[in-house]
Amino acid sequence: MGSRVRALAEATPDTRDRYVDLLRVLSLGTVVLGHWLMAAVTADGIGNLLAVVPELQLLTWAMQIMPVFFFVGGFSHALSYRSLRRRHPAGDGASPYAAFLRARLRRLLRPTMVFVLVWGAAALLVQLLGGGGGLTGVSLRLVTQPLWFIGIYLAMVAFTPPLLTLHERYGWGAFGALVAGAVLVDVLRFVLGVPFVEFLNFAFVWLAVHQLGFLRADGRLRLPSALAATGLGGAGLGGAALLVAAGPYPLSMVGMPGEKVSNMAPPTLALLCHGLWLVGAVELLRGPGARLVARPRVWRGVVAANGVAMTAFLWHLTAMLGVYGALLAAGVTLPEPASAAWWAQTPLRIAAAAIFTALLVAAFRGFEQPSPAPVRTGSGPLAALGITLCLFGVLGLSMVGFAGLLEGRTATLIAVPVSAPAAVGMALAGWWLVERSGFAVRRDEG
Repeated sequence: MGSRVRALAEATPDTRDRYVDLLRVLSLGTVVLGHWLMAAVTADGIGNLLAVVPELQLLTWAMQIMPVFFFVGGFSHALSYRSLRRRHPAGDGASPYAAFLRARLRRLLRPTMVFVLVWGAAALLVQLLGGGGGLTGVSLRLVTQPLWFIGIYLAMVAFTPPLLTLHERYGWGAFGALVAGAVLVDVLRFVLGVPFVEFLNFAFVWLAVHQLGFLRADGRLRLPSALAATGLGGAGLGGAALLVAAGPYPLSMVGMPGEKVSNMAPPTLALLCHGLWLVGAVELLRGPGARLVARPRVWRGVVAANGVAMTAFLWHLTAMLGVYGALLAAGVTLPEPASAAWWAQTPLRIAAAAIFTALLVAAFRGFEQPSPAPVRTGSGPLAALGITLCLFGVLGLSMVGFAGLLEGRTATLIAVPVSAPAAVGMALAGWWLVERSGFAVRRDEG
């Protein structure tokens, strides 16, 4: 693998924005580290360190960094779709939309579906053998929670073509319209008490952050004085602070157990402001970040990490729970969360989780390979149907988990009850349709 990484790193064109790749790696790495730190595991179950020590919730203003990943995604999606449009202009018989979906999702969905199938089979076996209680049952519910990120990312890919068209026509106005939508939703939710309207902010909030990536792709966040990034970050930080201080928004930028209102699920205007300040901050750091990643050794590390980032993200909770499970099986008494002994053990637990994650990455990294060049033709409607099924399947599975698989346990996705078998079925069917949408080749080209 080392020689392959070196070859890829040396073949990187000078025109590539390497800082974007660095941000992608750092954002996913921060999420993984945050999950490992927040887990407050005892023999009685799994809690959240942020609930044990509420003062630490302020750290989420730096460590809830998923908006940066979605911002980077918008930048990459804009470049990718524009490239496909140039190669396949309207009227040449091709479907840029289908090719775009398959090219962007193949590397994402392959490791995701393998994760789903492996954990689904394990959950079925455990429950057939009469297990599923205690830490095992909690694990079966917990391991699928990070899939919400996959679902949101699927939606961003699906909406890239129409939103990019709006961006090219209206620029900052398209971004402003999404922000206005998020504001309206929170007014309807918190002031007028309109039910279910809050779920619209899964689209408005995250797509607004994604839209900032389009603006970056056009160079609209780059000014000699860094005025745009400073203004964006300052407005976001000030807005988030004001909303939390004066409004119904909690301090934590991640979901907390038992919260009446969460900034994350569904997203709120406070989380959007948080995303704006993070985007402004990383843009202000663009210069030193670009100089850092220009170093050959650093760039090789970024290339290597990007090659397995999604696999590591999918399996990092499995590794963490495996470490805790091994400690409990060995009869080790876990210290009280946030105690001095707990903090003293934290570096060792994180190191063990990192080693276990590396082993899982070594086992499953073969499913995360660069996608081949997009095929020339394909079905746009078929691709759209496929990504819709994937979206609902993955989001449903993130909510219901694999616990109670045989008992028909369900969770409510917006207003619809979803079981794990139904969610898995939708995800697999959608994946198959996305793959099929890119395989149609005309006879005169074959």
